[in-house]
Parts: sequence; C-alpha cells; structure tokens
Amino acid sequence: MKNALAAAFVLGFFQSVNAQTTCLPCDQLGMTINVGSDTTALSIYHSGQYLTHPQENNIFAWHITDSQGNTVFQDTIVDDAFCNFSHNVAITDSMTVSVYLKNDSAVLPNGNPINCLFEDQVYWKTGFYASGSPWGKWEFRNDWKPGLDINDVLGIENLSPKQKELIKVVDLFGRETTPKTNTLLVYIYSDGTIEKKVIVE
Repeated sequence: MKNALAAAFVLGFFQSVNAQTTCLPCDQLGMTINVGSDTTALSIYHSGQYLTHPQENNIFAWHITDSQGNTVFQDTIVDDAFCNFSHNVAITDSMTVSVYLKNDSAVLPNGNPINCLFEDQVYWKTGFYASGSPWGKWEFRNDWKPGLDINDVLGIENLSPKQKELIKVVDLFGRETTPKTNTLLVYIYSDGTIEKKVIVE
C-alpha cells in the first residue's frame, strides 16, 4: 500500500512539474543583430529560444524582405536562437524582419500557448570612431521592439475552428491600421493564420 501511494505521489509530482512549463510573454522578448554581421551577411539573435521552454519545441518562422517587399530570406527554424543568411541588399536600402514564434508546449500564466509575432526594420547605420575613421553596421530601427501576442489579437478563447475571419490588419511596426493599396501589411485571421501581402491598385 505504501509503495502504491509513493508511486502515485511521484507520478503526480512529475505531472505537476510537466504542467508548469515556463515562458516569458511576447512583450518581454525581442531580437538583436549579432556582432560580425557585415554588408552582405546578417546574423539575428532571438531571445525567445532561451526564455521559452521546452526549447526543442520552439518554432521560428523567419521572413526577411527588402524595401520593395521582395523576399530576401525565408526559413522555418526549430530549436535555434539564431537566423543567419547572406544577401545582396544594398546598404542604402533597408530590410523588414518578421518572425513568428510558436510553441504549443510553452504555456503562459493565462493558460495560452506562446504565439508571438515580431517585426522590425533593419538599416545600415554609420558613424565615426574617435580617431575619425568611419564605421557602419546593420541595426534595428527600434532598440528592442517587443513582440505582438497573437492570442490577444485573436481572442483565442473565443475561436471557432471552422471560421476564418479577418481580425486585424497591422503595419510592419505592429500598429493597427486599415487595408490600403500598394502597401505591405500584415493580415491576421481568426484561425491563427497570418498573411503579409500588398494589394496592388
């Protein structure tokens, strides 16, 4: 009897531990440019990999475009904090970095799984050293732009899996807007899908 109770206690303990999966909310996560990026190569670090557990279930869907909306790089990376790629974007141009972080096993305090969208622009920043020599590097326009919690946008607890309705339209900086022609915008739907598109007039 004692062995059975002990086994039940241990089983309950591990189930409790497994249920306490930890992760930080979207507005406490962000991206930075790694040292070593140069004019034709970019390395981006995302803090979500080390702050969202279990790490092996972290899915990062990266999409980088130039100022004209052309895809520069696109990949889905699992269990990795870094996104590294080469490109031929001129330093006089800019790039928009979008990444969607999802982990159905990482549960927020409110009970929802982590479901975040991050977007920012990268530009070539220049300056001068104290010696007078010039320097340049790729840098985000925002020092640390937090992510957008898609669960909050969708009202996930009220979703019907059979419906797909346009819930919200945001610009590349995460600001809510209305659909516009000839402008790259992010369309967020009630089933969790996200579309980046330009409506050409």
